[in-house]
Amino acid sequence: MSDIDNRFSVMIPREEVEKRIKELGAEISRDYAGKEIHMICVLKGGVYFMTLLSREISEDIPVSLDFMSVSSYGNEMKSTGIVKIVKDLDEPLQGKHVLVIEDIIDSGRTLHYLLGILKDRQPASLKLCTLLDKPDRREREVKVDYTGFVIEDKFVLGCGMDYQQQYRNLPYIAVVES
Repeated sequence: MSDIDNRFSVMIPREEVEKRIKELGAEISRDYAGKEIHMICVLKGGVYFMTLLSREISEDIPVSLDFMSVSSYGNEMKSTGIVKIVKDLDEPLQGKHVLVIEDIIDSGRTLHYLLGILKDRQPASLKLCTLLDKPDRREREVKVDYTGFVIEDKFVLGCGMDYQQQYRNLPYIAVVES
């Protein structure tokens, strides 16, 4: 176990997380009615959120999935500022309605970089959905189209977010106490 084990508490309970994901699914379903959605999950943290969110999108809307791994954290609690693509997409994006799924946006550096790369691949549309947004930490501007929760600048765990690859499986959002 980690030294962080006894230093976190629930910030957003499971029920609130699940309710908000259902609301986001309904909103996305309205916005994409009559279209196909190509969801791109930013690994690893985004996979939990994308899985739950994709189940809340209307059955009338075809959804395809792809995965990309971009890193700027390593094993630290703060972004290093160095963005690297660890795994690129399997499919081309040209002409697709792309919805990028992220677990959390803080500095915006990673997403600013990633969205620039994806835009160059000529999708029909490109939108961003995040479970958590920390606008107080923003260093690079990114347009967030769908936001689960806006939170203050705290280090959080659960729902895909981790500390040294642990705690992603928590079904709620926990805040690490300093």
